[in-house]
Amino acid sequence: MPKTLFDKIWDAHVVNRIPDGPDQLYIDRHYCHEVTSPQAFEGLRRRGIKVMRPERTYCSPDHNIPTLNQDKPIADPVSRNQVDTLTRNATEFGVTLYGLGHPKNGIIHVIGPENGLTLPGMTLVCGDSHTSTHGALGAVAFGIGTSEVEMVLASQCIIQPKPKKMRITVDGSLRPGVTAKDIALYIIAKMTTGGATGYFVEYAGEAIRALSMEERMTLCNLSIEMGARGGMIAPDEKTIEYVKGREFAPKGEEWDKAVAYWRTLHTDEGAEFDREIRFDAADIEPRITYGTNPGMGIGITECIPAPDPEDEQGKISYEKALKYMGFETGQCLLGTPVDYVFLGSCTNGRIEDFRAFANFVKGKKKAPGVTAWIVPGSWGVDRQIREEGIDKILADAGFELRQPGCSACLAMNEDKIPAGMLAVSTSNRNFEGRQGPGARTILAGPLVAAAAAITGKITDPRTL
Repeated sequence: MPKTLFDKIWDAHVVNRIPDGPDQLYIDRHYCHEVTSPQAFEGLRRRGIKVMRPERTYCSPDHNIPTLNQDKPIADPVSRNQVDTLTRNATEFGVTLYGLGHPKNGIIHVIGPENGLTLPGMTLVCGDSHTSTHGALGAVAFGIGTSEVEMVLASQCIIQPKPKKMRITVDGSLRPGVTAKDIALYIIAKMTTGGATGYFVEYAGEAIRALSMEERMTLCNLSIEMGARGGMIAPDEKTIEYVKGREFAPKGEEWDKAVAYWRTLHTDEGAEFDREIRFDAADIEPRITYGTNPGMGIGITECIPAPDPEDEQGKISYEKALKYMGFETGQCLLGTPVDYVFLGSCTNGRIEDFRAFANFVKGKKKAPGVTAWIVPGSWGVDRQIREEGIDKILADAGFELRQPGCSACLAMNEDKIPAGMLAVSTSNRNFEGRQGPGARTILAGPLVAAAAAITGKITDPRTL
């Protein structure tokens, strides 16, 4: 029978299939950070058991770490305790830790691919919803809860019902100035935040194949925001070239064997999906959000739409969101003054995002009154920024480069947007208070963020 890409990888990792129940799935790579792992390690400690395969688990603190003065003790006692606890747990249980100050430290979903730890055909999990990022390399990657983190540490397996399969095809070519972030926000707005619930999504089509590997990571990263269990893209020559030579990638004969296998990882002709969706790339323009979930989005030249009059519950949520944001139905957001701009996160904290932002602001100056937090996703990205002279371009334009971490994506450190302030953010969620109590967030791609930082207002980057 013809198989989908998802079926090929999932089925190859099934250890035991429970009739009319979930599968016991073997996990190739387990990522941990400081937020969801403490209770899991404590569970092992209480039960008196070890990590079954410690060489397959990699840890990096990212959520709670500061993005300034990382050489000093963490000031916030809660954050310091979480980071210290991860360090103790990693040491006690013998798993790899890229701690604060380590040259490989960074956001776990950035350091996995950049070090060659994430490979095509793998199963990967992490106690973090944006684990779907790793699907860009042709892997089955998904977020898990704390009890499941303990399960994987103890057994290198997880009990999971097999999701349904959806293929989202984006036909045609993107217009100039449109990024992978815009594709993702467009799809989420069309699908709604629950439109892919219960599905694992494969992205396909000409526009998807044309994306770079880092752009594919941005797209897969946001799969969870439409309810999907994960998102993935079939590995191709771009994928192979991206992985080649990275520290933990296979070498020599093992490389040749791996590449031969990776080239079989595609959906077979005639394989069936539970649902097929198609979009036209020509319909996508730079995107922004206007509400308090990633599905409340519009093209940057559009105005805020009216809610569905038939959906009474949805209308209540819609009105609540607009009240929180300080916007109105029918309002066009072009020209709206901006207080903060954030470039970073596991969604847009990679070197290509910094290249795009720097290329846009080169020769210009940051608008007075705008606070900009420019945060690499890892120390690896930071090194590339400095090697390429991007730090000098940013400094000349009035921007300060901060140290790596999740930063203002979820405000678990000092990087909090003050109440009432409006931020244009390249992160992944715009929930109430996500970037700080009372903060208002507009999600966008790096070009829209750069345009806002230079003009001090929401601006269509294509006009500059």
